[in-house]
Amino acid sequence: MRKSTKLLSIGLTAVLLLAGCSTTAPGSGNKEAAPGGNKTDGFKIGLAVSTQSNPFFVTLREGAEKAAAAGSAQLITVDAQDDAAKQASSIEDLIQQQVDVIIINPTDSGAVVPAVESANAAGIPVITVDRTSDGGNVTTHIASDNKAGGVLAAKHIAEQLGGTGKIVELEGIPGSSAARERGAGFNEEIAKSSGIQVAAKQPADFDRAKGLTVTENILQGNKDIKAIFAHNDEMALGALKAIEASGATGITVVGFDATDDAVKQVADGKLSATVAQKPEKIGTLAVETAIKIAKGETVEASIPVELELITKDTANK
Repeated sequence: MRKSTKLLSIGLTAVLLLAGCSTTAPGSGNKEAAPGGNKTDGFKIGLAVSTQSNPFFVTLREGAEKAAAAGSAQLITVDAQDDAAKQASSIEDLIQQQVDVIIINPTDSGAVVPAVESANAAGIPVITVDRTSDGGNVTTHIASDNKAGGVLAAKHIAEQLGGTGKIVELEGIPGSSAARERGAGFNEEIAKSSGIQVAAKQPADFDRAKGLTVTENILQGNKDIKAIFAHNDEMALGALKAIEASGATGITVVGFDATDDAVKQVADGKLSATVAQKPEKIGTLAVETAIKIAKGETVEASIPVELELITKDTANK
């Protein structure tokens, strides 16, 4: 009996010693504590993108994946397929998975607000990329200056047209900050050329097929269009197809994003220009910033990514 009691005492002592030596807090998984109490790896980051049908956001996701791998973080990506309700649901799923930070590329800047607020209530920091949220607490926003990009496009078109002519504006998804800001910058700048008239503007939802259809319809009723500004390259490429099918010539088309397909069309002289905003860098910065936030570091409220106008001269370099 005494021998059994002694063995039990030794066993309990060993368990207590092991427990005292543990460096992992209950529920923290493989996130090891660093000096000062910050966690150094094993962060779980959510990425909620508006769509993976657009090459721009595919490239953004790829940049995020590379940064996650380099930072030993787990990246969970959810695709809203340009559906605001689906995005809200997928963000709630990320919250339930207890991610450390959520990166959101909003489908609709207004509709995403309740989801941002849900993340806030759960104590999960939020980063927005490319498009802003109209409400909720966002720790930082990472994007190019969309309004400045619209200005670049307007200046290029005004120069190509010599300050006169009728033009068309293909707008992005109504309600998205990118569409609002690109449109605002473009229209404010193009208004400085009194000889240029915006003959038509219509949403094509950042979609190539819709860009084609909308342009076809506009060209049928407007035979003297001289230029088209599309809020993204997918719509611009759709517009090119519509122009080719109509047999029209001499129409300057400018896109936005500098996707691989668009840059090739610029190099070939079919697309006049595209505004580059470096989606891979946006994705990389988003994850790098998310890791900093998860470690408890302070980051800037706005992190800009530089813009560049890609023309035939620069595309062929």
